[in-house]
Amino acid sequence: MIAKLFKGLWAGINFSRRLVLNFLFVLLVILFIVSIVSDDDEINVADTSVLTLNLNGPIVEEKIYVDPIEAAINDTTMGNDEPAEILLDDIIEVIDQATEDKRISVILLDLQKMPSAHLNKLKQISQALERFKASGKKVIASGYYYSQAQYYIAAHADEISMHPYGGVEIQGFGMYPLYFKDALEKLGITQHIFRVGTFKSAVEPFIRNDMSDAAKEANSVWLGALWQEYKQDVAAVRPFDEANFDETMDVFLAKMQAVNGDSGKYALEHQWVDSLKTNQQVRRELIELVGAEETGKTFNQVSFKEYLSLIKPPVEFDNPMTEKVAVVVARGTISDGERKAGEIGGDSTAALLRKARLDEKVKAVVLRIDSGGGSMFASEIIRAEVLALKAAGKPVIASMSSVAASGGYWIASAANEIWAAPSTITGSIGVFGNFMTFENTMAKLGVYSDGVATTEMAGLSVARPLNEKMAQVIQLSVEDAYQRFLEVVGEARNMTPEQVDKIAQGRVWIASQAQELGLIDKLGNKQDAIKAAAELAKLDFYEVKTIKHSLTGQEQLMQDIFGNASVKALIGSQSTLQNALSNKASINGLVKQLTTEVENLQDYNDPQGIYARCLVCNISQ
Repeated sequence: MIAKLFKGLWAGINFSRRLVLNFLFVLLVILFIVSIVSDDDEINVADTSVLTLNLNGPIVEEKIYVDPIEAAINDTTMGNDEPAEILLDDIIEVIDQATEDKRISVILLDLQKMPSAHLNKLKQISQALERFKASGKKVIASGYYYSQAQYYIAAHADEISMHPYGGVEIQGFGMYPLYFKDALEKLGITQHIFRVGTFKSAVEPFIRNDMSDAAKEANSVWLGALWQEYKQDVAAVRPFDEANFDETMDVFLAKMQAVNGDSGKYALEHQWVDSLKTNQQVRRELIELVGAEETGKTFNQVSFKEYLSLIKPPVEFDNPMTEKVAVVVARGTISDGERKAGEIGGDSTAALLRKARLDEKVKAVVLRIDSGGGSMFASEIIRAEVLALKAAGKPVIASMSSVAASGGYWIASAANEIWAAPSTITGSIGVFGNFMTFENTMAKLGVYSDGVATTEMAGLSVARPLNEKMAQVIQLSVEDAYQRFLEVVGEARNMTPEQVDKIAQGRVWIASQAQELGLIDKLGNKQDAIKAAAELAKLDFYEVKTIKHSLTGQEQLMQDIFGNASVKALIGSQSTLQNALSNKASINGLVKQLTTEVENLQDYNDPQGIYARCLVCNISQ
């Protein structure tokens, strides 16, 4: 009877499961049909229009893969407060297309929601704006406040206006990490640090309460170079010289006292902005410049996102007849195994390179790197595929974006040529290992670990003290890894390990310095690297093909359905669904924070426990 009862219960559960799944499938089919037959609002661009370059999100080389169902629900029901990432290539393509588009006569820079971005990405956007201006068209910047990153782009406008109550915040570059030595000791956590390199400061927060003199020396050099480049670039397009930048509190205080603390007046008097205007004033001037749209309430305009949808085909077509320069993007922390788009997995990124190698139409490859490194083992898996590409007769150009340091340099080293922007952060050739044990922490709680084993090597645990001889073994492994790093770089750059060691030791360099030291070959952006790859492959005519992570059939179906604007709108109109998910919104921020912390821990997944990672590459702007 009990067996029959459970059998009947299971049959009921199984029936309910199939019923729910079938219902969801039918719902998805309905949504898909709705997305096809629905007429999206047509985007019209007037003969004289403003392209509003509203960059409301982080600027990246490759977008992180986001589950389309979750993204659609978050966007439509909870007003997702985290802005979507924007591809750097898309921004440049929009500006360049607008340069040739006779309907677009003005670009309005609306940068209020653009977060901090590295200098080399800002420079490429600014260069595209200069091409737009060179065609005889106008660029206007308007905003409440300008952060340092926002101002770099705004400086290239013909006119910068700011709200009278606004301000310009240019503070220079700095890095002030947190240090945990005393806190870890109070918690009874024992640190076991293994590293090679005088300047390998990645582990300093765990063993010090302040930045070491060696780290201060190295960081001051590249931060100073970055700041000098920023000042030079801005002063070259604004009516003042580098002396206009405030670098001491005494000077800044005196200037603010002279205007009685009025930040708007300060910005105007020192020529950071050209005018102080409200939104209404800017709107009226633009109506006079390009005309009013149908309602007469605002000027003829098209947003960045709308214009991108007009110029970018919904489905990319790969011409099977043309030869290709393939681009493989390596963005984020280098981890062992498989990772989705927007992250670097040793196996998954190697698979992208292998896909390019096996494609007969691909004749050259650009490895676009934006990474501070990570797992040494995964870095070597990727480097091996770079070597395989070269062995197959396909030249490889490593193109460094904002950062290509530690493991990021490891995977770049084997390329035929290494290109980087002048402000790229690179080098940091060094390795480390970190092992925490909690025997003292547990003892405070009255918890202990004890037992027996067949060998002295067994029983390695965070609950037990680390055997001193095992610590020596780990240090030997780290030293061996560092020596391999020197040999890898030396072989690729025609240097002896001793020569590499002099500029290694975990020290970070800016690309203009790295070029002098022989760590990179040429200064240039991604497009320069693509042209160089084509030249090495002796291609007169070619197309650029980005090798992307493959989606499963199920993922692709969900992407097609829930990535559609009509489906998002339909979901957003269902008040029942909104109410059902309202509680999730209240804890959304906490979940994201916890998820980030867990992901950071999971990034440390090298099977050998040895890392080539640069943690000083994230700087405040």
